[in-house]
Amino acid sequence: MNLYMENETVREFPFSAEETAREVCEAVLEEEGCPFEAQVNIVLTDNEGIRALNRECRNTDRETDVLSFPNVDFEEEGVFDIDEDREADYFDPESGELVLGDIMISVDKVYGQAEEYGHSLRREFAFLVAHSMLHLCGYDHMEEDARLRMERRQEEILTGLGITRD
Repeated sequence: MNLYMENETVREFPFSAEETAREVCEAVLEEEGCPFEAQVNIVLTDNEGIRALNRECRNTDRETDVLSFPNVDFEEEGVFDIDEDREADYFDPESGELVLGDIMISVDKVYGQAEEYGHSLRREFAFLVAHSMLHLCGYDHMEEDARLRMERRQEEILTGLGITRD
């Protein structure tokens, strides 16, 4: 898996964000049975940056913790049946990797929510990466049953990695 990560802020984490993101991304892809080498882009921004993007892309003028921009139109969550007619849209022509999409995370929100929920910064960051990766794999949480399925998958993945709320 290729992970491209950029930090647009001056704020750093007391752990390797790239190593944690890679660990979580790879676990999600393994759990979802992704049969392809994949590519994911993660941008770390601040509340101001994510608010501007949220306003521009979703017409919602407020800060949020994470935004996901899936590249693949999944018929069914976690089912990687790629239509041959869409391969050019989904695969990097140079590397042959499935381009899953982009993740934007507010570093300010990671710090605030870790404190609010009483768990580590790494746990909060890993949770947001797992949540977003599931979106990139076709999951959503608009309906109650879909929300519960997605939450269960997030917890299974993080627990499997030993990244718990403790």
